[in-house]
Amino acid sequence: MARRRQQRSGWSRPRTIKRLVGLAALALVAFLYQQPLRTYLATRDAVAARSTEVRSLAAQKRLLERRLVLETSDAALVREARRRLGYVRPGERLFIVKGIDRWRRAQHKR
Repeated sequence: MARRRQQRSGWSRPRTIKRLVGLAALALVAFLYQQPLRTYLATRDAVAARSTEVRSLAAQKRLLERRLVLETSDAALVREARRRLGYVRPGERLFIVKGIDRWRRAQHKR
């Protein structure tokens, strides 16, 4: 029986060493992949944030393009000229109303 124990212990020692070497190799690989993995995850998050920003900016661009088309029409130009310059067509009467800001403040207080 003593001989069997010696044989078993002889077999277990190399297995233990192999397991420890394997575990050490696995730990080394995990250590070496740590920084690239962090970089990958940070980059992935940055790309997701930028993609969201790009979608938002694309939607804003479409809205501004629609506004540009509407604002450059002849009717829009005439409307703006009438508002800013006080343009009055022949045959129309011009009314100047004063005190609108005061009236709005009074309405707002109510």
